Amino acid sequence: MSEAARLRAAGQDALAEALERLDGPARARLEAQVAELDLDLVSDLVARLVGGEAPPAPPEIGPAEVVPIPADEAARAREREAREAGEELLSAGRVAAVLLAGGQGTRLGFEGPKGVFPFAPITGRTLFAHHAAKIAALRARYGAELPWYVLTSPQNDAETRAAFAREEGYGLAPESVRFVEQGTMPAVDRRTGAILREAPDRLALSPDGHGGLLAALRRHGVLRELSERGIGTIATFQVDNPALRPARAELLGHHALAGAEMSSVAVRKLSPGERMGVFATIDGRTGIVEYSDLPDELAERRDAAGELVFWAGSIAVHCLEVGFAERLTGGRPSLPFHRAVKRVPYVDADGTRVEPDEPNAVKFETFLFDALPFAERTVTVEAAREDEFAPIKNAGGDDSPESSRRALNRLYARWLEAAGVTVPRDEDGEPVDLEIDPRRALDADELRASLPAGFAITGRTALGPP
Repeated sequence: MSEAARLRAAGQDALAEALERLDGPARARLEAQVAELDLDLVSDLVARLVGGEAPPAPPEIGPAEVVPIPADEAARAREREAREAGEELLSAGRVAAVLLAGGQGTRLGFEGPKGVFPFAPITGRTLFAHHAAKIAALRARYGAELPWYVLTSPQNDAETRAAFAREEGYGLAPESVRFVEQGTMPAVDRRTGAILREAPDRLALSPDGHGGLLAALRRHGVLRELSERGIGTIATFQVDNPALRPARAELLGHHALAGAEMSSVAVRKLSPGERMGVFATIDGRTGIVEYSDLPDELAERRDAAGELVFWAGSIAVHCLEVGFAERLTGGRPSLPFHRAVKRVPYVDADGTRVEPDEPNAVKFETFLFDALPFAERTVTVEAAREDEFAPIKNAGGDDSPESSRRALNRLYARWLEAAGVTVPRDEDGEPVDLEIDPRRALDADELRASLPAGFAITGRTALGPP
């Protein structure tokens, strides 16, 4: 069956006609893209997600069970046990780290992959350089290889690889970093479900969401490689949060001790309306409810002590078993797709480019957290928000470079003050700009051990590797 015939059988007559109007190399390019499409999947998604109907609310939503920050000696003993178990996994080389870095810096007003954004206020260090330093520090701390995979998208794969090559792997051996490109899905007209083209001979494709990580790891042979190397656990983290702790030993340990298939880190929400997904039990299974899907009544519900019932916000830090990922990508079950209504430039039937003023298209995305309900056992571990969450998503306001800078300054000031160092502050009590290279210290204890006797600072300070 020709590609045009396949399109017509899937109800995509407009694209079939556009294909037939092309010839030569242009037709071959578009046919090659169409041949890669799972048209049965696209037809199913159009039927279910393009009509604009809201998905039904889960019938039973309850608060998630979370391992809290230790508040007594018994809890601290359990935390030490978990940390030791996680450190054993890391020291034995049983863990791989995966950085989710498929996004562009569009919301920051920045051209290029978000990972090359220069977030550090003194040195101008980029997010990629910062995370690479953390991987280097973890490898040194545990004396073992920690394989690092960087998930890219078709939009930023070439630029990401070029950045690592230009910066000589940000100090890491090239063979110890591998790039994995996620898949794509076509954007469709939000009214008709017709597949859009960004040019006469090119489909309007977009990344399939961070849930596409699992399929990408299988498609690129990574899951097989990990199994062959005796690596059983994958630790994922997001490129836009410089405060997070990749391959967090406590999370890995709680995960391993519970025999879990997928586990996560949670922080306390600042308010009922904060735009972050919350951990919950959904029909008796652990899952995450997006902030936009959580009814106001539930988001604002408080317990007898006045605390939010649904307080456990997700910072998109997970660990999962390689075997679990293999099961999810070997057929059914598979992660569900979600609709995202976006403004997508396209070409019309005559090949004229159209720049829409309003959202005109539906993109289809999967989310990694949707794997949670498929896991037979999960663990959710609370982390101190002020220690591990300083995201950079927006150009200004909350979750911006400025808010992240303040949060990191406060974090590093606490580390320095715990080591007996006086930190200069402004009239509002905010610390001066501070940077601590992860290769010097990943936490307050390492920093204290690395500082010489009598160390002092008098102003903005960047502490490099020891």
